[in-house]
Amino acid sequence: MHEDVVLELRGAESREERPGVDLVTLDTSLGPIRTRIQASDGDAAVLWVFGAGGGLGGPAGGIYTRVGERLAEAGVTSLEVDWRRPGDLRDCVIDVLMGLAFLDHLEKDRVVLVGHSFGGAVVINAAAASEEVVAVAALSSQTLGTDMIDELDRPVLLVHGEDDEVLSARCSHELYAKAQEPKELILYPGCRHGLDECREALDHDLLDWLERVLDFEAQ
Repeated sequence: MHEDVVLELRGAESREERPGVDLVTLDTSLGPIRTRIQASDGDAAVLWVFGAGGGLGGPAGGIYTRVGERLAEAGVTSLEVDWRRPGDLRDCVIDVLMGLAFLDHLEKDRVVLVGHSFGGAVVINAAAASEEVVAVAALSSQTLGTDMIDELDRPVLLVHGEDDEVLSARCSHELYAKAQEPKELILYPGCRHGLDECREALDHDLLDWLERVLDFEAQ
């Protein structure tokens, strides 16, 4: 998928957004990539991506940043990655691979990928291309571009709102049927595509799953 492009992380420029949280621009061979990091000293990290429109923060009222705070307190680094070319699956997978290269530079060798909507397809493809990825979570995921899910031999979490008005919960049912074990499917009644209605439950369930696949205990 990527043999015809040169992927190189050349450096990173950081500025503080608030205490404990930095905005980092990755300088890559394919252009700058905007990220947000909540760094910690442990060897584990979670890399988060949003939907087709890109951006930082995540669904459910900014769950990526919010859960990232809990992760950093427990010794797990949190890196949110924005898109260079929103909606382009191939380029967005490359963006995640560049984020993984940055985490490798920071000596994080156990990484979980989490993506929402279109980002679910991105993280499934990126996981298939990277040995550093130990687990994958897809929230409100599409099925388009997810054929490689049956090749993943790592834990997979699928989350969907049963009242999703954009992508039916059938999408996650289909992905769950194709995924290898270990796999989990969580459905939230009354919850829509953005997962705002199930925010508290999602925070709890996602953090619980991350604790199990990365073997840590949140404070």
